[in-house]
Amino acid sequence: MRNLQILIALVLNAVALLLTANIVPGFRVEDFTTAVLAAIVLGVVNTFIKPILSFLSAPLTIVTLGLFAFVINAVVLFIVAAVVSGIVIDGWMPAILAAIVLSIVSTILNTLLKDLGKLKLT
Repeated sequence: MRNLQILIALVLNAVALLLTANIVPGFRVEDFTTAVLAAIVLGVVNTFIKPILSFLSAPLTIVTLGLFAFVINAVVLFIVAAVVSGIVIDGWMPAILAAIVLSIVSTILNTLLKDLGKLKLT
């Protein structure tokens, strides 16, 4: 069951990346395979590197009332783009916008999935 949840999360993150690429100009994902690979790398970066970046930038995040967190998320996307060929980010503004849109799209998709999981077929 846990493996299925991981697979579903991976596919949802890949879909979220593709939707974000369609919404944000200057942020491009080549295809679904690239999106899946990027979702894997994004998960690894979010697990190991993002906490370090967040800790180091905590004072700046506090001073900016949390807005610097968007910059941290943009840096994470730049790291993913550096590792995965087929992801292109044309600058800081597309990266920050993509980070915001990706967060929103991921939240919506995960909420929809949880709501679908609560439905009982009779």
